[in-house]
Amino acid sequence: MAEQRITPDVESLTVGVVGGTGDQGRGLAVRLAAAGNPIILGSRSADRAATAAAELGGAPAIRGMTNEAAARAADIVIVAVPYEGHRELLASLAGPLAGKIVIDCVNPLAFDSQGVYSLRVPEGSAAQQAAAVLPDSLVVGAFHHVSAVLLLNPEITKIDLDILVLGDDRQATDLVAALAARIPGARGIYAGRLRNCRQVEAFTANLVAINRRYKSHAGLRITHI
Repeated sequence: MAEQRITPDVESLTVGVVGGTGDQGRGLAVRLAAAGNPIILGSRSADRAATAAAELGGAPAIRGMTNEAAARAADIVIVAVPYEGHRELLASLAGPLAGKIVIDCVNPLAFDSQGVYSLRVPEGSAAQQAAAVLPDSLVVGAFHHVSAVLLLNPEITKIDLDILVLGDDRQATDLVAALAARIPGARGIYAGRLRNCRQVEAFTANLVAINRRYKSHAGLRITHI
């Protein structure tokens, strides 16, 4: 008989954000906290995490801990770290993240004199890299195209975009899509298996170029669904 898993109510999930003191992590944290989810910001420094949590509203909705403590305490974890330290950090957290859904929103990008471009990842994508170093976790790719500037702007009450959700476990992707939809104005849209994350991550380079050219914070909408 196949193992039967019980999917928790998304409203009750404590969300950990590894690398949560960066703009993307703090932006997602403040929006999900406003929706009612308890949030744990993770950082290499517990003091830095606590300071960032206090700046975003503080206890009890948002707490700060080390990355390891956040990974252990949270029900579901968002990875929002720079690509340069992505593999090393996740490998160090494989134990605390075992058995959990891990949402990877890392975009492997670089800049040169011609602008932004996507980096080649040996595993295919940052999300696939996460899955490779976290064999006991369920890795889902999501939140790649959400502007941190918009997330952190308290005057913006709705975020006008769709959030592409990719993964190989249907219960996990459905749960992450429901979590994404807790941000007012956003929808979580299933966009395929984890192997298709490469082009989703790379497309962020196109959005950065669009935003620079048109001085905007463009997002993505999927039509007719």
